[in-house]
Amino acid sequence: MSTAYRSSLALVTPETAAAKAADLLAGAKQKLGFVPNMYGAMVNSPGFLETYQLGYERFRAESGFTPAEQEVVFLTISFENGCNYCMAAHSVLADMFSKVPKETTDAIRTGTTIPDAKLAALAGFTRHLLQTRGRPTAEAAQGFIGAGFSERQILEVILAIAVKTLSNYSNHIFGTPVDDMFKGRLWAPPKA
Repeated sequence: MSTAYRSSLALVTPETAAAKAADLLAGAKQKLGFVPNMYGAMVNSPGFLETYQLGYERFRAESGFTPAEQEVVFLTISFENGCNYCMAAHSVLADMFSKVPKETTDAIRTGTTIPDAKLAALAGFTRHLLQTRGRPTAEAAQGFIGAGFSERQILEVILAIAVKTLSNYSNHIFGTPVDDMFKGRLWAPPKA
């Protein structure tokens, strides 16, 4: 069995950042009140972090999904990609800010059935898009639309997949340590 690659690049901090990276981290600190460890990894390529932030902000502001639905999408993607960092972070956001029912968040975290039919349809379609690499079946798309979502929101789920691919994959490469504020919802992939 091969060992996963880990980047030798250090997590960048506001104190160690240069030029554009410093500006991006300062902006994050001003907006969030802290610099997530994930940003310290991503900013090793300032364009990487900038692309992530822009996509994330657009999804949050313009997707047409409620905050709870947004979190379901992000959690589902992070579960499927096995991202410990993002599962912990989005579980805390789901609990504290997005008002996702705890049983829904916990169902996603354990890979079990989501009790709310609409949120289950959203998670199922998100998973389907990931598993088909963006080639949904007509039946899956109609099920998504039939659950109350729009055809345009298929593109929004793809945007979320793009954003989470950036964060999930960089967290894998860096083995990004979970920030203290998210440690109450640490996660490990269920054993197969």
